[in-house]
Amino acid sequence: MPHSILVVCLGNICRSPTAEAVLRAHLPEARIDSAGTGNWHIGKPPYPPAIEAAEARGYDLTPLRARQVTPADFAAFDLVLAMDAENLKDLRELAPDADNIALFREPVGGGAVPDPYYTGDFDGALDLIEEAAQAWAKRLS
Repeated sequence: MPHSILVVCLGNICRSPTAEAVLRAHLPEARIDSAGTGNWHIGKPPYPPAIEAAEARGYDLTPLRARQVTPADFAAFDLVLAMDAENLKDLRELAPDADNIALFREPVGGGAVPDPYYTGDFDGALDLIEEAAQAWAKRLS
């Protein structure tokens, strides 16, 4: 049975849409989506530097649009993956009984994908995302 995965960051314009595209490349049979814990960017495309960094590695973020995570998402997806500890905390507060929440980098030892919106390191974020996506693909295959 194909998996369904939701990737969540703060605004859904850098890390989570990038992770959505990378996971789709590694798990083409899965249903993948992304969302943000905040509502600032709803309906907006990913941040241009994120689009450019992803495009340089063959990932297309241009069709994606930001949305905010909802309580219904925890039942709609097999796995809800947070990009950092703060996102994880917010998700657990939104759905305290959900048992399908994890850190995106959990299969490679945990830790955060630092937000390139603030760090400016879009390639570094992509390196971390690709590493974890490959590990999730191996685990879920």
